[in-house]
Amino acid sequence: MLVLERLTRDAVALAEGEVARQLQICNACRYCEGFCAVFPAMTRRLEFHTADIHYLANLCHNCGACLHACQYAPPHEFGVNIPQAMARVRPLTYQRHAWPRGLGVLYWRNGLTVALALAFGLAFFLMLAVWLHDGYDPARPGASFYDVFPHGLLVSMFLPVFGFACVALAIGVRQFWRSVADPRDGGVTAPAAAETTHDVLRLKYLDGGHGQGCSNDDDRSTLWRRRFHQITFYGFLLCLASTSVATLYHYALGWVAPYGYDTLPKWLGIAGGLGLLVGPAGLLALHLNRDPRHGDLAQRPMDLGFIALLFLAGATGLALMLARGGIFVPWLLAVHLGVVMALFVTLPYGKFAHGVFRTAALLKHAVERRQPSRLRLGSD
Repeated sequence: MLVLERLTRDAVALAEGEVARQLQICNACRYCEGFCAVFPAMTRRLEFHTADIHYLANLCHNCGACLHACQYAPPHEFGVNIPQAMARVRPLTYQRHAWPRGLGVLYWRNGLTVALALAFGLAFFLMLAVWLHDGYDPARPGASFYDVFPHGLLVSMFLPVFGFACVALAIGVRQFWRSVADPRDGGVTAPAAAETTHDVLRLKYLDGGHGQGCSNDDDRSTLWRRRFHQITFYGFLLCLASTSVATLYHYALGWVAPYGYDTLPKWLGIAGGLGLLVGPAGLLALHLNRDPRHGDLAQRPMDLGFIALLFLAGATGLALMLARGGIFVPWLLAVHLGVVMALFVTLPYGKFAHGVFRTAALLKHAVERRQPSRLRLGSD
């Protein structure tokens, strides 16, 4: 065990040292200074400590523009490949700040296998409960999925899981923020928060720094990576909005599900479900054809696991809607709930974390760039 820990520490030090080496070269060149937020943030530093490396690694959106523009990229002897070096460090930051700390090892497991095994394991358990309960009669007027799983039972199952995911993510990103924040930059201001919100909602830095998008399988730029990210992101938000509105209907207005096709929860759910079909499918196609020089192989298991759960959540949710009132409702409901619960369980320890950590890095960048540079180059 001690040997394994030593090897792990050595691998971490090697990955972080490689980022620092390459950034020193970039800091002397500065050809890519206008590409994205990483390079202006880099120029505010002469040395790159662990906190700086973790901050810049999460600020990088892996668009690939700097790699294809770099005169020192492989096969040059300097071997500068910022996207790949950053991609190797990013999971280290998730692992280091994971809460509880011991669960950080999940970032290094086979994400796709774990995600699917958990989803279908939970679905099988719920299907067994359906078979034992058998309280759903599609011929009965007004039959709904609450006849399969009562509302109170659903709340008792999902609320603790969702709450734990939110707490774990909040603690993890707080620890990350405390490790990278510089007290000399002052606190978060309203303009900095507004800029961060704007950049996150637009996925600004997936435009490649020149507005033409990311490089994917060659040096050509395409906006499809940004578009599929946006479709996935807003599909997920629409599904959350649908659940939130349905909760308001249930508790505040006394309107109990299922809801008709002319209601707001249904509109939001359909739009969100379609987004979780189209977006992840597009991201999967791009991911499988991604240029390996961008370093995505380091995160591929985690990426594929998250993509699979999002796609299955959208697919099973739409299938459940179309099967409304049919004999397959209990089984589709069990599968859908198993997938959604697996998605919630893995949120703090899967690819979802990258969005939360990246938002924190963007906020630090917005705060930092409003401060004067503390470098005193050329002064006595």
